[in-house]
Amino acid sequence: MSISIPKVGLGTYLISNQELKQCIPAALKAGYRHFDTAQVYENEKGLGLSLAESLSDQNISRKDIFITSKVFTGNESWGQSPMSYLETLNSIETSLEKLQVDYLDLFLIHAPFCQNDRVDQWAAMLEIKKLGKAKSIGVCNYNISHIEEIKSAGLPLPEANQIEIHPWCQKTELASYLKQNNISIIAYSSLVPLSNWRAKEGEDSSKSTQMIADGKKSSSIFKVMAKKYGVTEAQILLKWAVQKGFHIIPKSTNPTRIEQNIDLDSFEIDLPDLETISSLNRSDVGVAWPSGDPSMMN
Repeated sequence: MSISIPKVGLGTYLISNQELKQCIPAALKAGYRHFDTAQVYENEKGLGLSLAESLSDQNISRKDIFITSKVFTGNESWGQSPMSYLETLNSIETSLEKLQVDYLDLFLIHAPFCQNDRVDQWAAMLEIKKLGKAKSIGVCNYNISHIEEIKSAGLPLPEANQIEIHPWCQKTELASYLKQNNISIIAYSSLVPLSNWRAKEGEDSSKSTQMIADGKKSSSIFKVMAKKYGVTEAQILLKWAVQKGFHIIPKSTNPTRIEQNIDLDSFEIDLPDLETISSLNRSDVGVAWPSGDPSMMN
């Protein structure tokens, strides 16, 4: 049975602790109930503080909020020692303390590094769930072989896999495999095709010159669709993901965009337009997470 994840959540990658003070109250008012963070984002403390204050102010219960965080279990190629079973088991304590909560709704392994230690690390995640410190557990950026590794070890599979999916990178084979194995798909970087995605100084995007050129063609398609349905281009991209059955976590600090990104129930993309968007698929290699680059830690 799939876990119950809110359809639209707020991604917080690249959002500072200070910015969270403004956007969390706005997001809650707009109807967001899923908030996604990670230990390497270095904003768990800010999210915890903002949620504690805003939930009280808006009379919202903790049980009505879905909080996701992630542990980065190391990467030897970056000079980091892989986390042991015990280190992985204890890693959630940092997140719980900073987020000021007794449990997480979903705790994820951030990336499939540590080849020789992955199974032990996953076993520790299972114990974290058994102890009640996370209601559900999962992974990020895992492909089929990584999940088959867990299956071969005779361990329960992840309940969710957070992966980069958007019209340029649709990962159709992986998405089909995850659905067949009852693993919920959380799509990140849904707005990659937009011209302003990670366009600010200091925001790494890994968009190549060719991708930008192709993006102009894609953008014209999204503009036409946005006009047709009376919504924004971002809403078209997000609705496409939702209609594909994915959970989404768009990031924004702009109050207007925060509201627009969750306002997806007023329209439905028709089949011909869905097929047009599907035709934009170019590669299973991502833009936000092309090869495990440490600067792309979504």
